[in-house]
Amino acid sequence: MGTTNETMVTDFVLIGLSEHPSAQAVFFWFLLMAYLISLLGNSLIIMLSIADPRLHNPMYFFLCILSWIDLIITNNTIPEVLANSFLYMPTISFHRCLAQMYIGLLLVSTECVLLAIMAYDRYAAICQPLHYMQIMSWKLCVSLVVASVALSVLITLITVLLQPTAFCGNYIINHFVCELQSFLKLACSDTHVSKLFMQITSLLILIPPFGFIVVTYVRIGSTVLRIRSTQGRKKAFSTCSSHLTVVSIFYGAIMIMYLKPQQKSPSEEEKIISVIYGALTPMLNPLIYSLRNRDVKGAFWKAVGRKM
Repeated sequence: MGTTNETMVTDFVLIGLSEHPSAQAVFFWFLLMAYLISLLGNSLIIMLSIADPRLHNPMYFFLCILSWIDLIITNNTIPEVLANSFLYMPTISFHRCLAQMYIGLLLVSTECVLLAIMAYDRYAAICQPLHYMQIMSWKLCVSLVVASVALSVLITLITVLLQPTAFCGNYIINHFVCELQSFLKLACSDTHVSKLFMQITSLLILIPPFGFIVVTYVRIGSTVLRIRSTQGRKKAFSTCSSHLTVVSIFYGAIMIMYLKPQQKSPSEEEKIISVIYGALTPMLNPLIYSLRNRDVKGAFWKAVGRKM
């Protein structure tokens, strides 16, 4: 990858919070807490989903996949951000920057589609309970996950092919991590096609799944209202509202980042928003989706009892 004067790009400088040293300590401890909770929670969900036969059903299959995605997302960026928190102008190698950027794109795209699939799974379980296993067969579940990964791989490969090849001597990325929009702003080669593809992809990967999730939960809500048991209604509404909260945080943060008009340089608010979907939602997902669930808690105490 050469620049206009045929020098090679070997490293990028990440600004992050270098201009706000007083905020670095607060940011470090928040990120460390979110990382440890995410690591523990998602690892626990994966182990329980594999080990306990009672969790061998489509719902926990999707949750296990979600936990794997969240684990890789957090480990792709957060350890490096933590290590750089107190450094002034930390650097990242060119190839590590590309790997971080494209792995993040692949995983976030997959999670966007997976959350919509999980909403459909909840719809089938609540609205069609007698036919749930016929609707959500294992063949369908695996096919949906494979299709979501294949779509994300295709998007990522096209993005790689449209990657700029020339940079104009400015190797400073105004972000905590290598982020696609910030990366494109450093290019002096033509990036119109790359930016257009990114905008179209953002619309397709965000709006339809989010709209599908909202419509699905509206239908779930109407079904829940017909439940005669007050306790049953409260439990169902609590579950649905929790899921919608996490989904809204995840999609809302990404929509703010990728669907609004782009500035020349990302603001401090935009950099913090990127932390929300990169660190906060992987921390909240196991807490909201699984660890409040009776089956998961039962599997956990059973595993603890076995160890004891």
